[in-house]
Amino acid sequence: MLLSNALIGLREGLEAVLVVSILVAFLVRTERRRALPLVWIGVAVAVVLSVGLGAVLTYTAASLSFEAQEAFGGIASIIAVVFVTGMIFWMRRAGRTLAAQLRDRLDDALQLGPGAVIAVAFLAVAREGMETAVFFFSSVQSAGGGTVLPLVGFVIGIALSVLLGFLLYAGAVRIDLSKFFTATGVLLVFVAAGVLAYGLHDLQEAGLLPGLDTLAFDASAYVPPTSWYGALLKGIFNFSPQTTVLEAIAWLGYALVVLPLFLRPHRRAVRPAPISSEVTE
Repeated sequence: MLLSNALIGLREGLEAVLVVSILVAFLVRTERRRALPLVWIGVAVAVVLSVGLGAVLTYTAASLSFEAQEAFGGIASIIAVVFVTGMIFWMRRAGRTLAAQLRDRLDDALQLGPGAVIAVAFLAVAREGMETAVFFFSSVQSAGGGTVLPLVGFVIGIALSVLLGFLLYAGAVRIDLSKFFTATGVLLVFVAAGVLAYGLHDLQEAGLLPGLDTLAFDASAYVPPTSWYGALLKGIFNFSPQTTVLEAIAWLGYALVVLPLFLRPHRRAVRPAPISSEVTE
């Protein structure tokens, strides 16, 4: 649970940090530093909204009956999978032109006024923030709510993303983010497959889907949930030693469809520029 949440925090956090870095660098380079406070206002509002969404989801789930909690958690897990899947494909598609798009939007917003600048910064960050909030809630639900590991993982990942983003902005490091996002994207496909399977299990627990007692396999004797490797598999991939047929089909179906689509070659062989140059140039 710690590692998978750290990965989500790092990936989502780095996307948000890079977006903010691009906006800040554009204003600094074009001698329009007076608009920097507006960007930070938009970022702050997006962060507050994301934290608020996480709090609302957690409070809502806590006030429900067991069956309703399972149904709520299952639906939230499926939504989290949709968000994560969209995230990895969006970055794969838009990563090469993201900096130019953000600069154009901010340049247009500066002509319209302060509200437009705040809106550009807010929208650029809010997407990652709300995705993180939903995925965080899903992780807390799958962890059983009695551990702080999901929160610790997210905090570690986000802290690393802020540090890495600062180093990129300062020019202290240069990273091929195309390869970085590809590698993390592959890992997230397997994480999302596990979250999807767990979400469907929650819906089975709630009685909304059949097959709760129909197991595809029972590996409890070989992978005890209390063992360190059982906990590791559970924490990273949401692996359950007792997996229902529906969970197994969902896991395999998602991984076998999404992973080849994600790894398929781009139609045009365009060499992406290092993100550090996109931020600082």
